[in-house]
Amino acid sequence: MKLNLISASCALIATLWISGAGAQQQPYDFELTPFGAYSMGGEFNEAEGDVSIELDDSSSFGLIFNAKHSPNTQWEIFYSHQDTQASTAGLDISDSQLDLGIDVLQAGGTYLWDGQSVQPYLAATVGVTRIDVSNEGFDSDSFFSFGIGLGMQIRPTERIGIRLEARGLGTLLDSDSDMFCRSGPDENLCAIRIDGTVMWQLQTFAGLVFRF
Repeated sequence: MKLNLISASCALIATLWISGAGAQQQPYDFELTPFGAYSMGGEFNEAEGDVSIELDDSSSFGLIFNAKHSPNTQWEIFYSHQDTQASTAGLDISDSQLDLGIDVLQAGGTYLWDGQSVQPYLAATVGVTRIDVSNEGFDSDSFFSFGIGLGMQIRPTERIGIRLEARGLGTLLDSDSDMFCRSGPDENLCAIRIDGTVMWQLQTFAGLVFRF
């Protein structure tokens, strides 16, 4: 299943570079979009038991950089950061909850359909998701991830716009990996061995687009 998801994501990115007939010309080459978001979901299971860890829904923020490739396609670099928490009920650690920072850095592209004041688009990216634990002594982990988004740009002027999007983010968790590991003079343990799966999150966001 993992290979199918990776292949599908990569194939979608490849199709973004097919130019559309009759595409409108844009008087800019780059876009920079700071955005505020709300991130929902995020769950993974323990390989040796029935314990599941579910992330709290929370606000997030990020930045998107786009570079023009053709009249209808763009390269894209996507970054987002989320501060959230997860309950440790059922895990063999003393902390009642974990404070997590989730950073997503991905690259890919967008395909924009023709439009004047409103322009819908499709985005696809692949990259890495890093999960940092703020609790003292815990290690951080990084995993391969991908994203697929659908949204629209509202264009009140040629140089400034509004970007509205819903983006699904999938993080591939390796079944051979341990998570939430703590090392120190008095403690050396990992709270959970991951059951290999995809951790899904949905991120809805709005951003201000600056074109130059």
